[in-house]
Amino acid sequence: MVNYSGNNMLTKYKDIKAWLDTMNIKNYTINDTGTVTVDGNVDIRDKQLTKIPVQFRIVYGYFNCSYNSLESLEGSPREVGGNFHCWHNSLTSLDGSPQNVGGNFYCGFNSLKSLEGSPREVGGSFYCWDNSFKTIPKCDTIINGELLWK
Repeated sequence: MVNYSGNNMLTKYKDIKAWLDTMNIKNYTINDTGTVTVDGNVDIRDKQLTKIPVQFRIVYGYFNCSYNSLESLEGSPREVGGNFHCWHNSLTSLDGSPQNVGGNFYCGFNSLKSLEGSPREVGGSFYCWDNSFKTIPKCDTIINGELLWK
């Protein structure tokens, strides 16, 4: 088992593969650049992570990194075909979040003060309730559903 606790991304093929296998992630491709594409879902919730140690590129299903202690979304995929879940973490920023999310985007129950760094487009609704917003947050994301913040 690879117990990742370092500050840097895993870059060696064997280390990336070992971490993905430990997290029970299936149907993945490790690209020449060291990024990871997954033809399916990624469920790394409740794994006591403070960081995502690999750089995901595309996840064609959903991506769930909720119920960890993430302080950053660095390592998150650039594109997610389904829903993206990052609630119940220690996030103060959405920097590193996917550019495009095909389904809903869930970032509630964090310590966000703004929605800076949020995706360019969300195919469904954008759920950001229970954060540190005092008024409706400014959001430049194209949202095809609703922005829900309270």
